[in-house]
Amino acid sequence: MRLAGPVLIAAGGTGGHLFPAEALGNALKARGIAVELATDVRAQQYGGDFPARAIHQIVAATPSGGPILRRAKAAVTLLAGTFAALRLLRRLRPAAVVGFGGYPTVAPVLAATLLRIPTIVHEQNAVIGRANRFLAGRVDAVATGFPTLKGAGSAVEAKTYYTGNPVRPSVIAAAATAYPDASQFTLLVIGGSQGARIMADVVPAGVALMPEAGRHDLVIAQQARGEDQARVRQTYADLAVNAEVLPFFPDLPARMAAANLVIGRAGASTIAELAVIGRPAILVPFPHALDQDQAANAAHLGAIGAAVVVAQQDFTPRWLAAALCEARQQLAALRGRAAAARSAGIADAAERLADLVLRLARREDKA
Repeated sequence: MRLAGPVLIAAGGTGGHLFPAEALGNALKARGIAVELATDVRAQQYGGDFPARAIHQIVAATPSGGPILRRAKAAVTLLAGTFAALRLLRRLRPAAVVGFGGYPTVAPVLAATLLRIPTIVHEQNAVIGRANRFLAGRVDAVATGFPTLKGAGSAVEAKTYYTGNPVRPSVIAAAATAYPDASQFTLLVIGGSQGARIMADVVPAGVALMPEAGRHDLVIAQQARGEDQARVRQTYADLAVNAEVLPFFPDLPARMAAANLVIGRAGASTIAELAVIGRPAILVPFPHALDQDQAANAAHLGAIGAAVVVAQQDFTPRWLAAALCEARQQLAALRGRAAAARSAGIADAAERLADLVLRLARREDKA
């Protein structure tokens, strides 16, 4: 049964929102469903492969935090975005609207609820974000990336569905790669969509504290901000360590599959990809998040022994050097952690979410 209109996907313009949205788009497109995307200008960095027949930019702003005047301006911007979204939805007549979080999703999803179009929000993190929290009581369904969702409230539980976090086709392909052998020790260091200064400060210094015999066969791929790249590269060059330092890895899933160990933040997409591909990790949750969502995300893998979770204040070069030396000596344990990670992966999360979207859209068609 075909839908009467396309599915409009709304997502904030960062990889954490766009990657799972892209995965749902691919799943829907494979079923012959037309997809359109509503987002903001930041999506240009990530949205090149998005399977949408059209991409619409909706103005958005963050109305929380900061001076009162700034918040008032943000509220006016969101109101203007909602009116623009109403005009867009009346023209597109979508069968359903799916939001993936971030304030660029508020206007399209809110407009859809006003027009009584079936609506879903997907929360990638283990703690519901502010934009999704605002929308959760208004939409028809809330899909979750983790088995439990903190902060949503009991009224939302009846319409909550655990689908897992959709991952891109490149992640599914990478999951077919066996855990690397011990001929070399490959370390992948990532820090989220913008990189993370703490990784540039701690990881090269930690490698420098390792015994020379422990780093002679290290192969490192590290994400670093532009202003940090030169010093990170120089440290590894001085240590004669084989390292590649870049601001962004477009082939991140393949690099994750090639790694013996991953060091990174604990964003929802990172957790989902580690689990589907099945790789052990050292996770350093971002400590300044208002809702401590990364700490909750990391705990999901930490509880099953797939990851070592360390607070940023404890993530020092000396601590890391000891952790890396221990990992080098316990490759069998790393393989066990990799298997534990894979046990938590939901490779078909995009299909599960697509099933939910179509179920709600077709129910409305029949109404």
